[in-house]
Amino acid sequence: MWDKIKDFASEFFVTGDPLIYGADAAIVLTSVAILFVLTYFKKWKWLWREWLTTVDHKKIGIMYVIASILMLFRGGVDALLMRAQLALPEMEFLNADHYNQVFTTHGVIMILFMAMPLMFGLFNIVVPLQIGARDVAFPFLNSLSFWLFFWGAMLFNVSFVIGGSPNAGWLAYPPLSGSMYNPGVGQDFYIWGIQISGIGSLMTGINFIVTILKMRAPGMKLMQMPMFTWSTLSSCVTIIFAFPILTITLALLFIDRYLGAHFFTLDGGGNPMMYINLIWMWGHPEVYIVILPAFGIFSEIVATFSRKKLFGYKSMVFALMSISFFSFFTWVHHFFTMGSGANVNTFFAITTMIIAIPTGVKVFNWLFTMFRGRVSYKTPMLWTMGFIPCFIVGGMTGVLLSVAPADFQFHNSYFLIAHFHQVLIGGVAFGYFAGLAYWWPKVFGFTLNEKLGKWAFWLWNIGFYVCFMPQYFLGLDGMTRRLNTYSWDLGWTSLNLVSTIGGFLMGLGFLFQVWQIAHSIKFMQRDTTGDPWNGRTLEWSIPSPAPMYNFATLPQVTSQDDWWERKQRMEKGEKPAEPKLEPIHMPRNSGIPFIKSVCWFFAGFGFVQNWLWLAIPGLIGVAICMLARSFSYNTDYYIPVDEVKRTEAALRGSV
Repeated sequence: MWDKIKDFASEFFVTGDPLIYGADAAIVLTSVAILFVLTYFKKWKWLWREWLTTVDHKKIGIMYVIASILMLFRGGVDALLMRAQLALPEMEFLNADHYNQVFTTHGVIMILFMAMPLMFGLFNIVVPLQIGARDVAFPFLNSLSFWLFFWGAMLFNVSFVIGGSPNAGWLAYPPLSGSMYNPGVGQDFYIWGIQISGIGSLMTGINFIVTILKMRAPGMKLMQMPMFTWSTLSSCVTIIFAFPILTITLALLFIDRYLGAHFFTLDGGGNPMMYINLIWMWGHPEVYIVILPAFGIFSEIVATFSRKKLFGYKSMVFALMSISFFSFFTWVHHFFTMGSGANVNTFFAITTMIIAIPTGVKVFNWLFTMFRGRVSYKTPMLWTMGFIPCFIVGGMTGVLLSVAPADFQFHNSYFLIAHFHQVLIGGVAFGYFAGLAYWWPKVFGFTLNEKLGKWAFWLWNIGFYVCFMPQYFLGLDGMTRRLNTYSWDLGWTSLNLVSTIGGFLMGLGFLFQVWQIAHSIKFMQRDTTGDPWNGRTLEWSIPSPAPMYNFATLPQVTSQDDWWERKQRMEKGEKPAEPKLEPIHMPRNSGIPFIKSVCWFFAGFGFVQNWLWLAIPGLIGVAICMLARSFSYNTDYYIPVDEVKRTEAALRGSV
């Protein structure tokens, strides 16, 4: 009996690697500490009532942000492990299979479990406040979206210590991801983790499209919406067309692996190139899904810290929506070298060059907004200024990659690695860091420490260029992707060592960000104005942090930067009319989204392990939750006027 248990444990858990044992110990100790704190301070009811069952878009946004920061840590550690392995030739820090697992999980986590939730967190925190709404269109669906993301991410990450991580690359090309060459459970963790979280992403896209189109404040026309709201709309439109492709693609791959089908295997009449086309039909729009909201963030910050109306508002809107459209006509540039033919390569080379035009338009608009403006260089503006040169270089190298003949030299080399990190770190990460610093006071009611924020900014920026500039030259010198080691005679040693030093500088920048948050919590500099940056849009017109109902009375919008215009009128002595308060309709909390997502987790885990005794009850639990929701009638309530008055008096009494 004991021998059977030991055999099962040796197969079920990942063993034999000191790094994994260290991770096991850290997971156990962290879990015990969390359970102890919740029990000792009697916070279980508080946790359930205030967070696990909440449908408040602001709290859901906070949970997205916390989850993404944790995933940034996990993905960042993976990156540093890879750079440590490549710092010097013939290193034996990571063996080949472990290295494959690390670079696979790094890519998946950073794109799907760090960038996406950080983006969704900012959607939730900002968009309803910017458009003068009291919540999103579907609060229950919003909660379900988050918990599906969370448990999908947990299912993916548990593979690190149970069964083994996926190792076929972040896009899992067959035949390497097929059951013949990859018989373990790692790829099934990949499939189900992404599938479950992807369903949540699709729900979020639908939710925010409806919210933006149907729940704007009275008088707010489409062409009066803040630019971040426009960028959210363009990103969500892309989501609802792109993510169904991912869902179907991974479903077909799972059928290949689980039922022995041959959609993507040549010996059974399938074709792996069909998978590559499908995955990039999602994959390249995905890049624009995460970068478009960053463009909206930069637009808000540049206008606010330049004390000017955004230059070229209509052209910015056109640029955002045209990028959303053209993003679906560029996917083949990822495999120019795979024999599609000259005509196909020419078409996709031209469309890739075309999509660079609206991106350039935005950069010029930001520069013209700053021109002759009274620019103040607070931390959000520093991240914006750091983004512009970084993204210009990334865009120029992207245009080089779009030239099909040149791509035969650059393809699968470290030149490509440097390019997409240039746009994803310099664009997405810097953009969301800027957004966090900008809207932090609105969410939590206190500002982040500027000195530590600037240290983090400079370490990230210097580390970024030290890390990735050498990789362009490594790529041109012939170093290809996915290498886990190289020999001394290739001449790559010094550039790789410099690149590794840059990676650790960025890791130090992340530690400064954590220190900045901890320091700001301890030495809290409260925002008593609700408008610490002298902002232009509606979210700055209410107290910080925002009350649960956001607006005591819905604002009447008359112009593009309505709050800015209103402040100008008040400075001239015009007093706004005293609003008439009415009971406020709000949604009730619900535990169904959390329970339903846990059921999805168990169903996914059951399919991964081929345990139908777990998968089937998990799916039954999902169905029961859907049925329970169908018969839930007490789903909302009204906040009485007296309570609204008390809340407003408490919040504005400190103003």
